[in-house]
Amino acid sequence: MTDVDLEFARVRAVLDRPTLRLMSRPTSATVLAVFRTVFDRDVQYVPADRMHLQVEEHVARLQAAGARVPASEQNEGDDEARPNGRALCREWVAAQWLVRSNSPDGDEQYSLTSHALEALSLVDALSADRALISESRLAMIVDAVHRWAARAEPDPDVQIRRIDAQIAELQAERERLEHGDDVVAVDDDRMRDGYTNISDLIRQLPSDFKRVEEAVATMHRSIVEDFRQEVRPIGEILDDYLARTDNLMEATPEGRAFEGAFELLRDDALLLRLRDDIATILAHPFAQGLGAGERRAFRNTVTILRQGIEDVLAQRRQLTATLRDQIVAHDVVRDRELDAVLRSINRGLATLMDQGGARDRIPLPLLPAAAEVGTLRERFYDPDAESVPLPIEEPDDDVFEDLDVEMLRKHGGPLLTELRAALRFAEADSSVDAFHGLPPEQRRPVELFGLAHLLTGRDDFESAAHVAEHRTVRPDGTTITFHMPTAALDDEHRPVGDTHDENAQEAR
Repeated sequence: MTDVDLEFARVRAVLDRPTLRLMSRPTSATVLAVFRTVFDRDVQYVPADRMHLQVEEHVARLQAAGARVPASEQNEGDDEARPNGRALCREWVAAQWLVRSNSPDGDEQYSLTSHALEALSLVDALSADRALISESRLAMIVDAVHRWAARAEPDPDVQIRRIDAQIAELQAERERLEHGDDVVAVDDDRMRDGYTNISDLIRQLPSDFKRVEEAVATMHRSIVEDFRQEVRPIGEILDDYLARTDNLMEATPEGRAFEGAFELLRDDALLLRLRDDIATILAHPFAQGLGAGERRAFRNTVTILRQGIEDVLAQRRQLTATLRDQIVAHDVVRDRELDAVLRSINRGLATLMDQGGARDRIPLPLLPAAAEVGTLRERFYDPDAESVPLPIEEPDDDVFEDLDVEMLRKHGGPLLTELRAALRFAEADSSVDAFHGLPPEQRRPVELFGLAHLLTGRDDFESAAHVAEHRTVRPDGTTITFHMPTAALDDEHRPVGDTHDENAQEAR
């Protein structure tokens, strides 16, 4: 092949990339404008339903303004040719401009691929009004070359001379400032030029991180596919998987670059210094001419770095968990049987297509026929089910003692008549003293309910702040003490029995 053939093949491969396909279509302006509007610099993921509605609204607005928009299916029920947001998003996913994934809550969401982010970054860079060659860009290149040349120098003497020169230069600057000389301030034009170069690098960060995510996903999909196709023992497959996972970030250029950046950005002191430097740049007078969006994007540089690293690590954790589940639940024999069945179905369909005509019909049942399986035993033999139950024992009629009226009276309710008489005629100052003056058979625990019934309505009983001990005697002779309010017994407040109670008392 000649040189021009090689160049043609290389250029054609580049032009076939999704990034340039996105920018070379007649509707590229519409698609990129929708992407930039929906996915702001602070928005990385958009729920699927919201994405569909926003795409429909934005594309319809641009179509009404006369812009050329991508063709899509018409929404059901619309008389006018209104774009279908779901269909457009599906096409953009197939073109590798969008990624459809699941959020941690299980909802579907969209995010831009590295190709779409690279196209947006290129549009932002070309739309900026700046010179391609500037002092800050050349100084940045010279400083980077000088720094890496110093690191690549193997001679320790040369390294010492470089360090001594830097120390002498910094010491001279320190002495100049210490003697009261003016600080050499950078004018607004040079600061804006430096800010523009730094912004160009910052705009490339999201696409770089997204490219690392896609490289990780591609590597894991390759591992999963190899795992499904393997016929080796499971132990050998696990060893190979673990080895490839350990070397995952070293197997691709994106992974190696991310590992280097990750080691650098794990230094919290470095990130804090970066945040302070950004605040110093924005405090310069030139920053007053920046828009609110530019200032916010520049200030969020550290957040972009942290979020990019977290997304890559989350992708690694998610895919590693998926592979772990695949390893645990994978059945090689079942997958091979299913693959053989699907291949046989495809061969059968191909044969029917070759032999049949355009109007031939083949009856296909919706459900397979029921399998003819004999009746299986549902219950196993249980010896306890065949055993004879134990005979019913006849109750012993002599277990209950003979009960008389006095015994029933001991275990019955309170004796209100005796309690009322005790409260009325007792020579006591309080109800508790009158209760303790009763004989033991009338000081049962249940008598306290009767005593409370007779004293209900007395202010000193119902609002008593203190309680008194009431010693009761059970029918078996044991004693038990209860705490209950008491009431004063004087001639004015002694309970008066009714006629029935007085007649009963006289009859006694």
